[in-house]
Parts: sequence; C-alpha cells; structure tokens
Amino acid sequence: MRRFVGLIPIAVAALLLDSCGGGRPIEYYTLQFPAAPSPSPGAYPVTLLVGRIGAPESLQDDPIVYRSGPNGIGTYQYHYWDEPPVRMTRVMLIRTLRASGKFQSVSQLGSQATGDFVLQGRLDDFEEVDSGDSIAALVNMEFEMFDRKAHRTVWNHSYSRSEPVQGKKIADVVAALNHNLIQGLAEIESSLDAYFSANPPGKS
Repeated sequence: MRRFVGLIPIAVAALLLDSCGGGRPIEYYTLQFPAAPSPSPGAYPVTLLVGRIGAPESLQDDPIVYRSGPNGIGTYQYHYWDEPPVRMTRVMLIRTLRASGKFQSVSQLGSQATGDFVLQGRLDDFEEVDSGDSIAALVNMEFEMFDRKAHRTVWNHSYSRSEPVQGKKIADVVAALNHNLIQGLAEIESSLDAYFSANPPGKS
C-alpha cells in the first residue's frame, strides 16, 4: 500500500513545493459526516457532555497511520488528515448524538453547559492494516458514561472492527475508515439509547 503514488484524495489537496519548486504534493483528507437520521419521536430528558477522548500519540497528530506487522506503526510522509483523528472522532460523536434527536442536549465538556452525564473514551486504532494480499481499515475505540448525580460510571461500550478496503489508493483507505467510524458511532448511540430505555432518567 505504501508504494502507490499519484493518489486521489476525497477532500481538498494542498500543494507544498520544496525550495527547488519540484517537491511532491502533500495530500490532505477529511471525514464526511453521515446523513441525519429520521427524527426521533421523543428525547430522553438528559443532557450529555462529551469529555476527553484519549488516543496514542500517532492519532493525536495529522499524518495518516498504517500498521506494518503485529507491532509496527508508521505514518505516511505525503498523506495527512485535515485534523487529528481523535479530534475528528469527538466532533463526529457530538454531531451523531445531536442528530439522533434522542437526547435533550449534547454539548462539549468544558463549555458553559451543565450536564447530567459525561461521556469519555479512548480511540486506540484508526489506521490502515496491510496483510499483504488485502488491506483493511481498523477502528478500535471504547467509551464510558459517568453519572454526575450518582457519582459512578453507569455505562460502557467497546467497538472494534476491520473493514475491507475496496481499492488500493489512500482515498480508498480514507473512505473505509470513514464508513467504519460512522458505523461505530452509530453503534454507540444505539447502545446509549438502549441504556436510557432500560434506565429511564429520573426513576430509581
């Protein structure tokens, strides 16, 4: 996978030239947000605050990451995310929860908004995995929810999935990672929905 050149991004490409004027262009990629779901018939009377999402150092930076072998991690020299994956994941989680219409309010922790529950988690993997004869897009993350009134963690959910990449270009890897992340965040939203359905807010 790392031998391919002339790759086509699905987002805006920025051209940086070296001092001789003939350097290779650096390609930038971003994630596309999912289409808004059908409106929910009712929202749970809760305010969710999305807190910190931890991540390895490689996912707190901009270069696209690939896995080489069971223990090797590398980054592409000419292919970058528009924003670090951990930051994009946080933004997409907030938008996914808001768009579901199932919660009274969803905000970022640290803002002036107050909330009943705090969501926080960790993005462990968001990378290309090349096994030689196939390429996959790996997303591995976990989240937990802290009940501020009960002073305890009341919910947690893990997501780990490798999605086959349909093609051999970086753009194909980005598309697979994008789709995989959307699936994971939708699964988290569904799990939260199930939790509040089984544990109606305001009832002991």
